[in-house]
Parts: sequence; structure tokens; C-alpha cells
Amino acid sequence: MTGPQLDGLCVRGLRVTFDGFTAVDGIDLDVPPGDIRFLIGPNGAGKTTVVDAVTGLVRATGSARFGDRELLGRDVHRIARLGIGRTFQTASVFEELTVVQNLDIAAGATRNWWTLARRRNRIPDEVAAALETIGLTDRGDQLAGALAHGQKQWLEIGMLLVSDARLLLLDEPVAGMSHEERDATGALLETVSRDRTVVVIEHDMDFLRRFARSVTVLHAGKVLSEGTVAQVQADPRVQEVYLGVDTAPEA
Repeated sequence: MTGPQLDGLCVRGLRVTFDGFTAVDGIDLDVPPGDIRFLIGPNGAGKTTVVDAVTGLVRATGSARFGDRELLGRDVHRIARLGIGRTFQTASVFEELTVVQNLDIAAGATRNWWTLARRRNRIPDEVAAALETIGLTDRGDQLAGALAHGQKQWLEIGMLLVSDARLLLLDEPVAGMSHEERDATGALLETVSRDRTVVVIEHDMDFLRRFARSVTVLHAGKVLSEGTVAQVQADPRVQEVYLGVDTAPEA
């Protein structure tokens, strides 16, 4: 039995303008199926704006296709239903609910009424599988608000998994994490990418060197460089505008 079809992200001529200021200036981006693509660049390079455009949070021109589906011009909730999931720099979980309840709510969007009623007295299979994937099986009954910082990020990723997101767009997922949490997050991304495509906005260069499969460097709303970690690090343009400057997280 074969697994789900893997799709990639194809962006062409993506442009975002705010009150006459061009934040993203005609970007082309190809993220192949199953990739772990890191987007890096100085503050204001346009990284988060690209993700906002792909997920429908800002208006954009050009094209952004996931598989054979055009994303631009659709409402946020319709883009999510096409299998596009994202996280933000601060984890968004229901802190007064348990870990299992958070996952169950996220999974509910893909269930019909009969399935919800039938599963009310047990943990759904997809929730149990997500708990194991994100390493929180033994914390299913714990309130999400009591989780450690890194665990909240993993729970948010788990919520994307149970909602059947096939493209994960993660905004600085390891910011504020301990070394152990960063290692566990990298391992989680490698597991998730077996049947999903992952795009990560990140400033942590050590995390990038260890877990990125490919890298796109943005500068002033354009693609400055692209390739493997080694290729990007060796690019003199990247060294000049990014690697040699302060890379503090964006506000």
C-alpha cells in the first residue's frame, strides 16, 4: 500500500506591496516534495511575508502552487483545507485544555459528525499517532499551559499533523529552546518530512547546518542565494549581507 502523494511548493513572481513599499519583489521559489527548506536572511528580508502570502494572510501577486493547486487569491481557511499548515514565532495552543484535547480539536476539522460521536470515548488513531510522533504520549492528559516551551511548539506541529497538513511552514520553531529541545525538534522535522514538505524560517545557524536539506537566502525582498548549506555559506554575497552581520530574531 503506497503512502500519500507528496507535493512541492512552486512560487513564481511573488510580489507583496504595503502602501507603496515592496516587501517581496518578484520571488521565484521551488521546494521539492519532502524537502526541509530553510528560509534565512537579514531582518526585513521578506521571509515571514513570503509565508504570509502563501497562507493568505497578505495579498500578493504572482503564483504560489502546492502540487496542482493555486494558493494565491484564496481565503485563509480554504488554503488550510488544501493541506497548508503554519506555525508562528509564539506557539498558539489552547493552554487550559489537555494535550489530547488540543490535538482532538485540530483533528475535528477533518471529521464528520458520525466519526466525532463514535470516537468520543477513546483517543482517535490519528491523535495517538501524532502524540507518538511529537514525543508527548506520556503527557496526553497534561494541560498544554503546563508544557515546557519546546513541548508547546511540538504540540502545535502535532496539531498540523492531525489536521492533515501536507506543507508545513514553520516560523522560527526553535527560538528560545534548549540544546536538547532543538535536537529533538530537528529529529521531529526529519520524521515529518518523510510524507510532508517542510519550510522553516530560522535564524539559528547551528540548527540550519544540522537539519536543512536546502537553503534559500532572501535579501531586500529578493532571492540572494540558494543551494545546499555548504553552497550558501560559501557564497560571498551571503557572507557580506547576512552571515557577517547581527542575526537577531525579527521583532
